[in-house]
Amino acid sequence: MNQMKKITPEDVKSHGLSPDEYQKILSIMGREPNLVELGIFSVMWSEHCSYKSSKKWLKTLPTKASWVICGPGENAGVIDIGGGMAAIFKMESHNHPSFIEPYQGAATGVGGILRDVFTMGARPIANMNALRFGDPSHPKTRHLLAGVVSGIGGYGNCVGVPTVGGEVNFHASYNGNILVNAMTVGLAKTDKIFYSGASGVGNSVIYVGSKTGRDGIHGATMASAEFDENSEEKRPTVQVGDPFTEKLLIEACLELMATDVIVAIQDMGAAGLTSSSFEMASKGGMGVELTLDDVPMREEGMTPYELMLSESQERMLMIIKPGQEHIAQAIFEKWELDFAIIGKLTDTGRMVLKMHGEVAADLPIDPLAQASPEYDRPWVATARQPVLAAKDVKEVPWKQALEKLMACPDLASRRWIWEQYDHMVMADTCQRPGGDAAVVRIHGTNTGLAITTDCTPRYVKADPFEGGKQAVAETWRNITAVGGTPLAITDNLNFGNPEKPEIMGQIVEAIGGIGAACAELAYPVVSGNVSLYNETGGNPILPTPAIGGVGRIDNLDRMATIGFKAEGEVLILLGQKDGDGWLGQSLYLREICGEEKGAPPVVDLSHEHAVGDFVRKLIADGRATTCHDLSDGGLLVGLAEMALAGNIGCQLYDVAGARHAQLFGEDQGRYVIAVPANAADKIESDAKAAGVPAKRIGTTGGDAIVHSGEKIALAALRKLNEDWLPSYMAGKN
Repeated sequence: MNQMKKITPEDVKSHGLSPDEYQKILSIMGREPNLVELGIFSVMWSEHCSYKSSKKWLKTLPTKASWVICGPGENAGVIDIGGGMAAIFKMESHNHPSFIEPYQGAATGVGGILRDVFTMGARPIANMNALRFGDPSHPKTRHLLAGVVSGIGGYGNCVGVPTVGGEVNFHASYNGNILVNAMTVGLAKTDKIFYSGASGVGNSVIYVGSKTGRDGIHGATMASAEFDENSEEKRPTVQVGDPFTEKLLIEACLELMATDVIVAIQDMGAAGLTSSSFEMASKGGMGVELTLDDVPMREEGMTPYELMLSESQERMLMIIKPGQEHIAQAIFEKWELDFAIIGKLTDTGRMVLKMHGEVAADLPIDPLAQASPEYDRPWVATARQPVLAAKDVKEVPWKQALEKLMACPDLASRRWIWEQYDHMVMADTCQRPGGDAAVVRIHGTNTGLAITTDCTPRYVKADPFEGGKQAVAETWRNITAVGGTPLAITDNLNFGNPEKPEIMGQIVEAIGGIGAACAELAYPVVSGNVSLYNETGGNPILPTPAIGGVGRIDNLDRMATIGFKAEGEVLILLGQKDGDGWLGQSLYLREICGEEKGAPPVVDLSHEHAVGDFVRKLIADGRATTCHDLSDGGLLVGLAEMALAGNIGCQLYDVAGARHAQLFGEDQGRYVIAVPANAADKIESDAKAAGVPAKRIGTTGGDAIVHSGEKIALAALRKLNEDWLPSYMAGKN
């Protein structure tokens, strides 16, 4: 590739830059850039790296609390979890690569998020994921699901970090653009956290890990554009991962971090060597000079353009204290990883790239890194849909509805998926997949972290503000339901093309809802990712602001699970307000009636807070060991999940009013607990004193779910719930 060729309008367009952005580049440079410089601008100013459409709104999110050590802006967020320990976590997307090449796209998504966490000094202890696929009947869905799950399992299992939970949904809007969001949580000592700001004129710039190849070039730019009929041709922009090298890299980095020789460290993620070097220099107010001949390469004849834009995996960049390079070199050579001094820090504020004795690029760092475009794109609010009355929704017999719901793609058991993940490696997993939140022990203690991911895209499409609130509140409830204290979130905001005012409106309003919930629930945002242009042929995905939540459990002996534990216990519904039950945008409406309409359920944040705090105290006091929050499918689906998890049935009391709305409505802020009969009176009186609605709804026992004189055997329900996904993957349905 001729880096000295004259830049044409076609070059500018092919690099994802607008004419106005190119004029800004000319102003910053004071001259026409060469092709290497244009490529660097294009990736640094891509939507994926610069957040140019969303940062105006992201700045409004609450990010601070007394327990937040580091909020957005670093590789991952950091919170204090007590005992001198910190949890470090983040969620990121690998949507476009996973659609093009599902195995490697998903695998390298896991690898990238692991590096974001261990680059800050944390040992990764848990992986999560949030996945969205198209209609099961679409010809590509089965292939994509198989590849993504295999890629997540293949990478996570080999690297030795448990995949402890996640979520999977299906909807036709994802037919041409699936979502693969990966989350990692790690642990570090609060006094041993590493940051990326470079310092020290003359200090060496060190490259470690794998060699650089031609895979993943322009991955960040691809992730910032819509798909079209030629998207299949973009396979060369998908990175190739090696989990065994990643495992070595984790161990080598953690060993080096124990020596006190690191000044700064950054993983090479999106935009590879370009973003890592620019971000380190910019955060430290430094310049940097790189000799690209010294970059370890796995292919012959690589150009400066390719070296700077490659997104080859398992690579890190670090600044080492002067005279200490030999310590780092010995450690990385012991772990059989590449180690190379590829440059030095300067006081010029510029990035100078040299190769074959010539200057390949010379760019100002701060104007490029800090003056990236920030757009206030036009937006329009989403038109609100009317509240759907229960009387206007067809009622079918409860047995028929429950059987269909428990076998539908969004509620069917995910066992086929999580059995492919090693969720027990490291031996600290306390709750396996299938509950409200994963629980992982803080090694050597009796305290733990509760981790969850959630979002209800159909709510967000109908009302982005309420849907954004609900996504946060749902993770807060999931953590609460296992007995955890919710501490902070990471987010992954997946939307369509922000240049369309209606899509930009979804982004603005959803961020507003997320912010409102985080503020009310004292649950700040500490890290995140934005993935836009998730469209194919002009058809956008459902707006999907996935939320990853982390909380602390002080005593793992006092943790709740969803399965019924004994016969004869009393079922108490907590948080149910008066009324018929909310069927708008419910799974009942979609799966039973074939409609997606109406306003989504309202999220009353003060109600969420009061009910959740009451539930958490019950669990902490040892008064409730069985708890489940209610979400998709409402009360009856929640009870069915509890019964199947414990292999104990239940008998429900009759419900008044619109029976389908009471049984399947998706009212928010609700939990079901199962408690010994002699404890029920006191819990009800305590709930009343706390202003929390509490109502006995039935008892546990038997081998069926019984209601209104009819019953469904658990064995039959389990078969429906467990069979759909394996049968689908085997091509039987």
